[in-house]
Amino acid sequence: MDEKSAVSALSALAQGMRLRVFRALVGAGPQGLTPGVLAATLDVSASTLSFHLKELMHAGLVSQQRDGRHLIYRPELAHMNALLAYLAAHCCGGEPCEVVPAAACKDC
Repeated sequence: MDEKSAVSALSALAQGMRLRVFRALVGAGPQGLTPGVLAATLDVSASTLSFHLKELMHAGLVSQQRDGRHLIYRPELAHMNALLAYLAAHCCGGEPCEVVPAAACKDC
């Protein structure tokens, strides 16, 4: 992943509703969800959902596939994993990172 793609993905996720949509799709996994199920789950209007799905698709985080009369939206898990790898590429100077659980962190 390059910087431009990372910025595009992070920008798309930097909006509350888009983050909720993406998290719902990630939770559904590769089988994805229809817009109707997404709208009902997130309690959002179809037009609002459509706008946010378009932005997520433009950022490469979501794909769309027609299944008969229905559209299925799926998370692009490979793109998500590439973004996570890009963000962590230089973590801890290349040394193994020690993750401190939040409950044990006194300065957090």
